[in-house]
Amino acid sequence: NLHSQSEDDDEEETETAVRAWPSQLKERPASSASQASYVVNERLQELVKMFKERTERAKEKLIDPDDSDDDTPTPPPAPPEEPEEEAQPASPEREMEEQQPQSRLCCKVTPPRWIRALLQYRFPSSIDPFTNLVYVLWLFFVTLAWNWNVWLIPMRWAFPYQTPSNIYLWLLADYLCDLIYILDIMVFQPRLQFVRGGDIVFDKKDMRKNYMKTFRFKMDVISLVPLELFYFKTGINPLLRFPRLLKVMSFFEFNDRLEAILTKAYVYRVIRTTSYLLYCLHCNACLFYWISAYEGLGSTKWVYDGKGNSYIRCYYFAVKTLITIGGLPEPTTLFEIIFQLINYFVGVFAFSIMIGQMRDVVGAATSGQTYYRACMDNTVKYMASYRIPKDVQNRVKTWYNYTWQSQGMLDEQELLVQLPDKMRLDIAVDVNYDIVSKVSLFQGCDRQMIFDMLKSLRSVVYLPGDYVCKKGEVGREMYIIKAGEVQVVGGPDGKTVFVTLKSGSVFGEISLLAVGGGNRRTANVVAHGFANLFILDKKDLNEILVHYPESQKLLRKKHFKMYNQREKNSRPHLLHTHRHAQSSPSPSTFGKSDHNYILLGLWWSA
Repeated sequence: NLHSQSEDDDEEETETAVRAWPSQLKERPASSASQASYVVNERLQELVKMFKERTERAKEKLIDPDDSDDDTPTPPPAPPEEPEEEAQPASPEREMEEQQPQSRLCCKVTPPRWIRALLQYRFPSSIDPFTNLVYVLWLFFVTLAWNWNVWLIPMRWAFPYQTPSNIYLWLLADYLCDLIYILDIMVFQPRLQFVRGGDIVFDKKDMRKNYMKTFRFKMDVISLVPLELFYFKTGINPLLRFPRLLKVMSFFEFNDRLEAILTKAYVYRVIRTTSYLLYCLHCNACLFYWISAYEGLGSTKWVYDGKGNSYIRCYYFAVKTLITIGGLPEPTTLFEIIFQLINYFVGVFAFSIMIGQMRDVVGAATSGQTYYRACMDNTVKYMASYRIPKDVQNRVKTWYNYTWQSQGMLDEQELLVQLPDKMRLDIAVDVNYDIVSKVSLFQGCDRQMIFDMLKSLRSVVYLPGDYVCKKGEVGREMYIIKAGEVQVVGGPDGKTVFVTLKSGSVFGEISLLAVGGGNRRTANVVAHGFANLFILDKKDLNEILVHYPESQKLLRKKHFKMYNQREKNSRPHLLHTHRHAQSSPSPSTFGKSDHNYILLGLWWSA
């Protein structure tokens, strides 16, 4: 193949060479034979050079065939004449072609991030109604459409705010609300997940059938009954849109979903209860204006006289009537008397309900603070009955105040005890795992053992100057500083600060595994300011280690290693300790001199 290809290429090159000869011959004298033979020799030499180059390329292909994918020879490199071409003045057309892509790049505008996210969003095939925030946002729009109908249908029916000049704006808003209703029925509700037999159903057909079987689907369909067709006979009457109010279940669902995601849901409950009261007054104002228009504006002293802003004046009358403030004009006709009696009864009934709901909302919002006040009052009463010293009573009150302000509760365990073990573990991992994982004693232990240990941690608040542990007492707990600082103190006066431990530090971990009387505290640890500590009890740890023998062996090895290292560091100072200590140390305890306190503090901080 290479031979045949080379022959074809040779023929093409000879043809090009022969075609090029006449042009060369025209430049030279045609009568001279020597000149003709010179040109032939020159062209033959060029052909020989080209044949040699092709032969070398063929050899390279045979030696290394992977250099190129095809058998076609690569074209010879272009002569280095680019600098000369760049120096030449470019044509205006070429300059325009080069400037066009640059101008396009300069004029390119990147859309904002929220627009890009909106364009990339894909509507899900199923929606979780409890955790999907997009569904909560959609319920907000449905609630807005429902409130438009609830508030403005009675107002447009009673007050003369709907005129032929603005009727198209009212209809546009009405049909926009209807479009939101239709999208909710056709797009969102058939995609809601539901639980059947303990399993979450994601199938489209099952979700659609489940929605069509509910009472809500029937109410949603009835709310879209097209009674507006009667506009052609009765004119545009807003009362024909009364079925739109039946989509009230979306409003209640929005309330439940919004309260679930709000941190202070009681604020929204107060606003919602207040809106109920305002809506009752709104409906009463609409009825009062309709009665006034029915009997004639200003026909009697009781009806609206038609002066000023009609809605504000009628709303003022409704407030005075339902709240039973008094000072109203006496009704004259039988119809006015009946209406006024109904107002009084409805006002008493409605306001009693509103006041009861408001009391429940405020009581639920302040239930924790009420419990805190009750506990504090009972404790103060107990201390007063037993004549506890005033300084102790003040410290107890300070502890109550700081604990409530810092945590919002007195005991975290009371809040979590109602949750299942799995949820308590998840919360404990998120809150405490980063701190416990830094403890060198537990590094390398079983991960599940650490998870079980997290559930046993207790949070305790210490006041400034409180002793976390004292020298000589038996150690049964390990302490992890969650917030605040503690100080290791000692010396002759017991007030010399050797080291200060800050948030994230751990001390007392050797006491968890110490046996044979070696678990006594060797220094005093005092809270410097308010300190919040996690406490792990020795009994809880032993109950956990029963199920993890490998971790138990590892912890014992680390304990003996730390204990031996501590004894080894204390031996060079024993002579100095016996000379300067006021009392000789017992052989079972570790270091009672100031130097040993310093060593202990440094070891704790490490």
